[in-house]
Amino acid sequence: MSIASEHSPPSPGRETGSNARALYWKSVARHDVPASIVVFLVALPLSLGIALASGAPVAAGLIAAVVGGIVVGCLGGSVLQVSGPAAGLTVVVAESIAQFGWRVTCFIVVAAGVLQILFGLSRVARAALAVAPVVVHAMLAGIGVTIALQQAHVLLGGDSRSSAWANLTALPEQLLSMNIGATLVGGVVVALMLGWRYLPARVRVVPGPLVAVVVATVLSLLAPVQVERIVLSGSLFDAIALPGIPSGGWGAVALMVLTIALIASVESLLSAVAVDRMHSGPRTDFDRELIGQGSANVLSGLLGGLPVTGVIVRSATNVQAGARTRASAVLHGVWLLVFSVALASVVEQIPTAALAGLLIVIGVQLVKIAHIKLARRTGDLLVYLVTIGGVVLLNLLAGVILGLLLAFALLLWRVVRVAIVAEPIPQSQRWLVRVDGSCTFLALPRLFGELAKVPADADVTVELTVDFLDHAAFEALQDWVRRQESSGGSVEFVEIGSVRMADALTGPPARGLSRSIWDEVLGPWRPAQIPHRDPVTAGVAAYHRSHAHVVRPHLDDLVHRQDPDSFFLTCSDSRIVPNVITNSGPGDLFTVRNVGNLVPACGDASVDAALVFALEELNVRCVVVCGHSGCGAMTALHSGGDTGPGIAPWLVHAQPSLERFLAGHPVAEAARAAGYGEIDQLSMVNVAVQLATLHRHPAVRRAVAERGVTVSGLFFDIATARVIEVTAEGIAAIGEREVGTGLPELV
Repeated sequence: MSIASEHSPPSPGRETGSNARALYWKSVARHDVPASIVVFLVALPLSLGIALASGAPVAAGLIAAVVGGIVVGCLGGSVLQVSGPAAGLTVVVAESIAQFGWRVTCFIVVAAGVLQILFGLSRVARAALAVAPVVVHAMLAGIGVTIALQQAHVLLGGDSRSSAWANLTALPEQLLSMNIGATLVGGVVVALMLGWRYLPARVRVVPGPLVAVVVATVLSLLAPVQVERIVLSGSLFDAIALPGIPSGGWGAVALMVLTIALIASVESLLSAVAVDRMHSGPRTDFDRELIGQGSANVLSGLLGGLPVTGVIVRSATNVQAGARTRASAVLHGVWLLVFSVALASVVEQIPTAALAGLLIVIGVQLVKIAHIKLARRTGDLLVYLVTIGGVVLLNLLAGVILGLLLAFALLLWRVVRVAIVAEPIPQSQRWLVRVDGSCTFLALPRLFGELAKVPADADVTVELTVDFLDHAAFEALQDWVRRQESSGGSVEFVEIGSVRMADALTGPPARGLSRSIWDEVLGPWRPAQIPHRDPVTAGVAAYHRSHAHVVRPHLDDLVHRQDPDSFFLTCSDSRIVPNVITNSGPGDLFTVRNVGNLVPACGDASVDAALVFALEELNVRCVVVCGHSGCGAMTALHSGGDTGPGIAPWLVHAQPSLERFLAGHPVAEAARAAGYGEIDQLSMVNVAVQLATLHRHPAVRRAVAERGVTVSGLFFDIATARVIEVTAEGIAAIGEREVGTGLPELV
């Protein structure tokens, strides 16, 4: 598939064929070519510095940068990610070179690339994203600290040691024997890199790393100082060499292959995720990205290059520079190739201390204060510290494994931990035992400790809010219940959570989902599940078992009085549950229900008595009328058929609603425009008419004038389980954005 056909920018019209190709190449020339030049200028010094820090030939960094740009740019799954040698693998590559030599390390890079391709083909790329972010952040920070300690010696004019600890302990001695010229050159790079962000935006168009390295190189050539410079053994093509086959130690080689493949894959995928957040173009195909990264590593290793990964610094630069397609990444690789072949002598003028200063800043910037603060807020600071300590003091793989093990242990503890409290109920002879969380055999010591506080002859309520209950915990509770009851006490279980004790012995333990609680509370009865029993009686029993204990505290203040907020008139239809659709609890609604949610102007004392009592005795603040979709009363009213002697006299009170509907009430027009059928339109008009009737009621008028009581209408759409507002003139949606802002605009 060609670049143009896959990632051309959105067509401005119906252009096809040659016109579309012309528009694509115009976009590439306008956006991607300039962006590729900026990325090239950033990638050049970074590639050289990473090769130097890895202990590899300098040309290996350039080879990896060229291959990463061109191969991953063409084959990868991310449109705007730029790949090349990355600081994240510097420590691993340095260890590999020290242990196996450079040519065998190239073989390891090839094998890691093959493994990455297999990862991509097996479609497991997203599994790499399951690594805890705190471990990845700490890994990068540990790499940054290691690089900074290593390159500090080079900046001071010396040689780095074999480990971070050796670099740290040898630093005082290196300070006493530092090379003034190298330190000056490296210090200039550090100062320019740190201060570049504070310069005007027009100046920062030029990449800071490039400016820092150029200034330091010119300074080293003009000033009377002796500094070590980069050495290239011939041209880039002269540096190409086939990898060497290991002569033994295949177990260690395989471990290094797996380490490089995993780290390169995780870093590339995380970088791709970050890049996706920076632009609104096509999202990354993670499996294809791994195939592209693996292909680049195979070729880079065969040519004698460093491992390739997606690099966030270059990728972010690519996005910020205005790149639109993958052509930018490919072209940046082309520019690197041209420069490496035609201007190799320029590279040899760069002081190693200048690249050391560049890498020190990059290493320090890998330690992000924001990541440390986040780890502290989320309780993962220990994981962060253990990981970074392992990477710095042991090695990268050991640090990551330690971090993952600790993160998994913390996760296990958080998931299976359970809160258990036993305490006497105030002003009562009963005790309350609360068990909240996952109740497993791991909780038995805590469970027995709390249950031991309960007197042997006490009456106890056990409140189980658990999402997991294994057989060990179930049997422990059962044994305790038998002992408690044999001592003269009693035990009542209140099961609030999603797991029921009755199911503990019917099969292997399983985690209950909180959704099942809502299904049980809000869903209708299922007679088939409770054979040979009265559903109301069964429901009351379930209420006593699971919810009565929760409701009881809310009723304590309402035992001798009620103080509802609203008078709520709605239809008798069984599908309307007022407290559910208003998210209210016991004591909030003074509810009246009748067929068709009608307010008779005369001839019915029931609604009138309830209304006056609610307004004058209970001092409610709101009066609400709620209709609903698919109303049987409105269907009968609309059809005009014979409804029988029991219904017809009652529906006479709804005739004004039908007349207003037929006359073209504005609420009907609004409902029609919103896509509602005629029956639902009539239901909404009926709500509006009942509101008008209420406004004429003397008690309502008096309450509105004296206390500011509000009168409002609602319509419950059963099909969508949504509630909309009905006014005298139209309908309006109700949502969180309207809370506290008054009524929304009418439809």
